[in-house]
Amino acid sequence: MYPEDLISRFKAPCFQDSYFLSFEGIEGSGKSTQMKQVELHLKNKGHNVILLREPGGTTFGEKLREAILQSKRKLHPIAEAHLFASARAQILYEIILEKLKTPKTIVICDRYIDSSLAYQGHAGKLGVKTVLEIHKDFPLTTVPNLTFYIRISLETSMERQRIRNNQKDYFESQGKQFHQSLIDGYEEASRIFPDRITVIDGEKTPENVTKMIIEKTNLLLEGKLKCPT
Repeated sequence: MYPEDLISRFKAPCFQDSYFLSFEGIEGSGKSTQMKQVELHLKNKGHNVILLREPGGTTFGEKLREAILQSKRKLHPIAEAHLFASARAQILYEIILEKLKTPKTIVICDRYIDSSLAYQGHAGKLGVKTVLEIHKDFPLTTVPNLTFYIRISLETSMERQRIRNNQKDYFESQGKQFHQSLIDGYEEASRIFPDRITVIDGEKTPENVTKMIIEKTNLLLEGKLKCPT
């Protein structure tokens, strides 16, 4: 179903006692809350933890983030995909791959390639193959050691957004069909990369979600997980 020769290009970094994690999910899934909990847990275990966001994390990436999320005009999905890939390449080159060279470093990224598969590949209708092909060359072939996709329903997302009542950015302001397509895209990504992506039930209490994520993270640190290489 998926081009194996293309998918096989994507590999997790292998550094001594250092790991790359990412968090994915639609709006309201609780990514930010859970990232902070994992950061605290890892710091208590003696790790150096670096929190990043996509797009962003570098001067270059933050400028692209502002241009995309504050856009008042519709962007073509292929333009979005290349802009996100450009920001991703820079953050990999400038920060992620450099920081991981230091033992006991954990890089945690809020969104990564799976967001491109969901937003541009699925909701933007470019297709998974097109997005993967944009990422077919190093360093864009670098994927996290472990990705947490916090799964919630569209109804839960909309209700949590209503309660927060935050100003909506370019993507958040899209309609319900767009957000349902994002869910479908994340589900597809989890089927493409089952060894890397752990699906977490985000409908449970924040405490239960944290417990599940920390248990899986500990397995990675203990070398008990299959490395997607």
